[in-house]
Amino acid sequence: MHPRKFYPALLALLAVLGAPRAFAELQIDITKGVTDPIPIAVVQFARAVPADGGLDVAAVVQRDLESSGRFKGMQRRDMLSQPTRAGEVQTADWRTARNDFIVVGRVSAPSANELVIDFDLMNLLTGQTLLSQNVRVVPNSLRYGAHRVADIIYERITGTRGAFATRIMYVSVDGAPPKQNYQLLVADSDGENMRRVLQSDRPIMSPAWSPDGQWFAYVSFEQDISSVWLQNARTAERRRISARAGVNGSPSFSPDGKKIALTLSGSSGNLDIYMLDLASQQLTRVTDDPAIDTEATWSPDGKYLYFMSDRGGAPQIYRAEARERGPAKRITFNVGQAMRPRLSPDGTQLLMITREGGGDKVAVMDLANNQTRTLTRGSLDESPSFAPNGAQIIYAGRDRGLGALATVSIDGQVTLRLKSDQGEVRDPVWGPFGN
Repeated sequence: MHPRKFYPALLALLAVLGAPRAFAELQIDITKGVTDPIPIAVVQFARAVPADGGLDVAAVVQRDLESSGRFKGMQRRDMLSQPTRAGEVQTADWRTARNDFIVVGRVSAPSANELVIDFDLMNLLTGQTLLSQNVRVVPNSLRYGAHRVADIIYERITGTRGAFATRIMYVSVDGAPPKQNYQLLVADSDGENMRRVLQSDRPIMSPAWSPDGQWFAYVSFEQDISSVWLQNARTAERRRISARAGVNGSPSFSPDGKKIALTLSGSSGNLDIYMLDLASQQLTRVTDDPAIDTEATWSPDGKYLYFMSDRGGAPQIYRAEARERGPAKRITFNVGQAMRPRLSPDGTQLLMITREGGGDKVAVMDLANNQTRTLTRGSLDESPSFAPNGAQIIYAGRDRGLGALATVSIDGQVTLRLKSDQGEVRDPVWGPFGN
């Protein structure tokens, strides 16, 4: 396919690609983990009956830690006791069972409007209590509180901030052409608590979170034209922010949330990068080239936009200053084709889709030394997005012929499939901290 036709063809493909079966909730399937995961015992927490709604907090914590691929939880059937406080733990017994750490805790309901998770983390090799903390939540947010506990434990042991208490957004498709149902869905990072935020019989694509997680943008084909919409994550208030002639696509929020980078074609049909000021609605053209320029993403400091362009003859990643007709510089050289750029939260690594040997895979480039590593093994991987801690990446691939979501650690050692028994899911984006 000629590079000039690349993006329109991709857009058309996404608009018509269907799923033969109905959508189902995501389920975790660890496909690859580290060779020597950290052994940890997460003992069932004392409950607050009936205020806890029957949620097994410890099971959620253990599932989170195991889903990172870096921990191996002890099976409950092998536990000889059920301590709920650090003072009740017989360290020698748990150490004999080959655990390095133990988590114990209890849930209480001090009032009708509050639940408290108290927990202790102990190092069984030293007998030291590393953490004695509590997490307070409203009753219907106990699962979120469990994710927060897992975040705290993960950070204390690994030194990296946990991202279990964040959310993901993705698109699902139900039905076969020409009668399809598109849904924009939000879920916890583990696929639970899924809720629909938008439904349409026209394609939905390219969701993007605002930096504070209060808003999201997306492309919708309502009235059979592409347009970019902004929607409030809490109230569902929505407004159309771009419905210009031609293509309106690939929204990306600036780090301060005040601007959105867009791909627009205008009446000429040529794709270029623009910035839209959300307050003033002022539009600034960033690229002005006869090539295809699309899929822009911001650097964390807001000074640059990274985007895909075929101005060199094949899709590669370029960087332009975030200003009117900012000069552009090519970034990728050692891959045949590079698409869909995304920057790590600290701005040191560039995520992309590379096309090598006829297959599309997720790869990451260290911007300091230009070294590129392939992270996935699929043939049709797409839409990668960093977790807010930079430790994991979510992307869309294929599972038994259907679109499926998966995660991979930044070092490539840990892979995880967020699968559905039925249905088609695609176009994921990981939300920010505190969303």
